[in-house]
Parts: sequence; C-alpha cells; structure tokens
Amino acid sequence: MRLDGRRESTNVEDRRGRRGVGKASIGIGGLIIAGLVTWLLGGNPFDVLRNGGGNLLPGAADSSQEYVPTPEEEETKTFVSRILAGTEDVWTKVFADNGLTYVPPKLVVFSDAVQSGCGGASAETGPFYCPADRTVYIDLSFFRVMRERLGADGDFAFAYVVAHEVGHHVQNLLGTLDEAHARMSRLSQKEANAVSVRLELQADYYAGVWAHYDDAMFGSLEPGDLEEGINAAHQIGDDRLQMEAQGYVVPDAFNHGTSAQRMAWLYKGYRDGTLSGGDTFSLPDPEAPSY
Repeated sequence: MRLDGRRESTNVEDRRGRRGVGKASIGIGGLIIAGLVTWLLGGNPFDVLRNGGGNLLPGAADSSQEYVPTPEEEETKTFVSRILAGTEDVWTKVFADNGLTYVPPKLVVFSDAVQSGCGGASAETGPFYCPADRTVYIDLSFFRVMRERLGADGDFAFAYVVAHEVGHHVQNLLGTLDEAHARMSRLSQKEANAVSVRLELQADYYAGVWAHYDDAMFGSLEPGDLEEGINAAHQIGDDRLQMEAQGYVVPDAFNHGTSAQRMAWLYKGYRDGTLSGGDTFSLPDPEAPSY
C-alpha cells in the first residue's frame, strides 16, 4: 500500500505494558479471529466461539510495567494509525453523502491483555471491537501470527483486519449491531449463529467499501494488494478453520461465514462502494472472486 505522507489518527491510545484482565465479553467484532488464534496456539477455536468470552485470565491482577517496543512494532503501530486515519476520512465522506454524521472510534493498542468496556480480554482473543466504549482493540503481535502461522501476509491483509473491526463500529452507529444482538438473544444458538454470520459478512463488506474509497481518495492500493485481503478472508473462513482444526465442518456452528462468503463480500464492498450494497441480511451472497 502507498501510505507515505499519510496522516496518523489522533484516536489511538497506546496501552502496551499495561495489563487489564477480568471477565471478557468479546462483542461480535471480537469473534472475528478469536477461534483462529486459539487454534493456532493449540486450543479448540470452537470453545471460544461457543462461549463468546469468559474468564480468560483467572486470578491475575492489573499491573503496569515498562514496555520497550521494537522498531518493527513501532512501524506496525504507525501503519495501524494511518489505516485508522484512512477509515476516518472515508467513513466521514460516506456518511455525509448519505446525510449522516460519522463519529470515529478509538483504537487501543495493547500487549498481552487489556481491559475494555466489554470486559477483560487477552491477546488470544484477537482484534476486537467493543460497542460499549466504541473502541477497537489490537495486540500488534497478531499481525505476526497472521504472517508466520496463517499465511495471510501483506500490508493490505493487515489493513483489512483494522477495516473489518471499524466496520463493526459502522454497524454500531447505524443501529445494525443493536438490532442484531437483540434478535440473537431471542433465538436458538443455531439461529443466532446465522445472524452472526450476516453481521460478520457485512463488516467484511464495509472493509471493502473502505478500500474502494481510500484508493479513490489517496491512490493507496498497489498491484496485488486486493489479492492479499482476499487471501486473508479465505484463510479465516469458518469452513477452512473447522476443517483444519478437526477434519470436518459443522455449518450450524458457523458464525463468521465460509471462506467463499468472506472473500465475496469483501470484494463486493470494494467493487460497489455503497452502503446499500451491503445488506447481507437480505441480499444473496455474491460469487467469490478468484485470487
């Protein structure tokens, strides 16, 4: 991606070296890669997905310690800050074009564990969005996991993760998140999972919308960037993760969408660049692109 000279967001808070723990309520955004990371670290991803959180670090106390980031971590933090700034510029424009006002989220960079408005979470939770405090939380080591253990490398693949979580913030501002959560509370687990899938696919679509406008406004995309994002979407599909973890798939347990669905909605968002095109609850799934 071409990001030289781009501004950094002022909505980034650095909590690295501070440890916040406790009861975790991940929120719908937090489940994007929670099961994936648990699987990569040797656990069962579906325990995380079924529980939706829990006491991730029992018995630990809040603490602070001096944190010395590596040059690579500082470079990644700058990258994330620039991507967040891009989402601010894009969504401010898209909301204004639709007669709405965009209020950007905060992004917290943490290490190991963090306390959010939704409860405590560890790095194994993966990046997540907490609607209670309108904040995205990211442990920067997650991008190393993507590169070294998942095969989802590239700056646009990393940007897709940030843009997806901001997509949940867009859902929160539009009221979609509250409506879906209220509906899910009245449904069986199987039916609630199906609603969760539509939420996650919509966040993927919104990530594509961001890419559409960021490229139009700043000329940010280079050859191969979009393919990096599509590959990342493929790698974190429910069917792929389940097959890797246990050798078979359980569609009723899907709550993020298949690889084909995630690739398709990300690409559709990039292609269409409209809010109306992202009604994943009513529109049929588009065809997945090749990559």
